[in-house]
Amino acid sequence: MANPLLFQPFTLRDLEIRNRLWVAPMCQYSADAEDGVPVDWHFAHLSALGRGGAGLVMTEATAVVPEGRISPRDLGLWNDEQETAFARIADAVHAHGARIGVQLAHAGRKASTFPALPGFDRGSVPVGAGGWQTVAPSAVAFEGFDEPRALNRAELEPLIAAFVDAATRAVRAGIDVVQVHAAHGYLLHEFLSPLSNRRDDDYGGDLAGRARIVREIVRAIRAEHPALPIVVRVSAEDWVAGGFSVDEAETLAGWLAEDDADLVDVSSGGNSPTLPPRIGPSYQVGLAAQVRRGPLPVGAVGLITSAAQAEGILATGQADVVSLARPLLVNPHLPLAWAHELRAPNADELVPGQYARAQF
Repeated sequence: MANPLLFQPFTLRDLEIRNRLWVAPMCQYSADAEDGVPVDWHFAHLSALGRGGAGLVMTEATAVVPEGRISPRDLGLWNDEQETAFARIADAVHAHGARIGVQLAHAGRKASTFPALPGFDRGSVPVGAGGWQTVAPSAVAFEGFDEPRALNRAELEPLIAAFVDAATRAVRAGIDVVQVHAAHGYLLHEFLSPLSNRRDDDYGGDLAGRARIVREIVRAIRAEHPALPIVVRVSAEDWVAGGFSVDEAETLAGWLAEDDADLVDVSSGGNSPTLPPRIGPSYQVGLAAQVRRGPLPVGAVGLITSAAQAEGILATGQADVVSLARPLLVNPHLPLAWAHELRAPNADELVPGQYARAQF
């Protein structure tokens, strides 16, 4: 292949990213002190992914407030100690030539759960055992989890401010991109979806109301940081009749362009236990392709496991970038291997000098 798209640069706003093969957010549940501070595990994990040849390394879901963590062991970005730890990681990723992004999140009704690690229980952590009262657009529980408390109108402005504050901390820490997490059944997705949003004020009802808080967060971050690339991750299908749909995701992408976002990362599911009717290679790419009919570039994710498959997604115009998750847990250097497999002109340049003798 003369010059595969997968290893050509991609620009977000004024930020050049060395290729279009990115690292998707992956929770590590490893903040051992339950204080949201990244530890040596996160440093080693994320810096290895930067060394492995990816263009952009996205951190795991990082809560903007303590009660927004998925589990007590999740990361946060609401204080100085967390900011300092993220700066150390950003420096390490940059040293390998990659860019780094942080996924800013609030878990909503899916917060205060046990870590998804071997040896832990499943479900909600009791308040008396280190858990907390969860919040959501409406007092509608996710199946198997405790019932949340509905957020009142007065709580929404501080919530928006928390996303902006976390973005500001990210910028100070040297992070290149922020991703607003509006997918996988967490708080902003809960606002978007009729399955979880039963509000009768202007943050509920039709799509314009349900999308209001996502748009306000994006606009507020943009107002504070004109040059910062902003990605929004959406679940383009709830896979439930009457839930959030890909048609609504396409409309939302058009609105996000008006709000000055830069890219929509298209995933699916998470707001209901219901699974897609078919799970197989590239099963979410069709959703990305539809959302891409709008004005913003899109990212595709989901069971993308080969170089030819990833290149084909880009070559056929279904997405602008491709993100991997689990395959990179198996082999953090997979982008290096794929660059050589596709005979990218810059394949050798991606390899650290210390690894030049490796047979990618």
